[in-house]
Amino acid sequence: MTHPASNTIWLTRGARDRLEAELAELSHGAAPSPAVEGRIRELLALLRRTEVGDKPDDGLVEAGMVVTVQFEGDRDATTFLLAHRGVTVTDSTIEIDIYSPESPLGSAIANKYPGDSFHYETPTGSHVRGTVVSATPFKESVPAAPASSN
Repeated sequence: MTHPASNTIWLTRGARDRLEAELAELSHGAAPSPAVEGRIRELLALLRRTEVGDKPDDGLVEAGMVVTVQFEGDRDATTFLLAHRGVTVTDSTIEIDIYSPESPLGSAIANKYPGDSFHYETPTGSHVRGTVVSATPFKESVPAAPASSN
């Protein structure tokens, strides 16, 4: 079961900033090697597909949401950020597990709401069932503003 909702990739602001900084650094070289040119093209294509910012707090499971699921047979619920792992995992401000929307679990819970059940088959052939408990927008931690000295 795949979920090709769109080609858009949700990223944290920090992850997008790092990609843009890498692109700027690579683009300032005089005569880039074919490998560097390839990375520049890859970054440009990725940045064109990114979406940054808060999702609506409507309970819909989609990339950019902190999702809690209860797996059948487990005592404790599991909470994670649904986001593109390859890029977002490098964002040191994220202190929560990250699951990809393209993963079997991510595909199974996409476009579901709290209370909806889901199931999927793992790569090893096991069948996993569970229920979506909650889905709330990921909020990036913002550094505190310096105190004013009036």
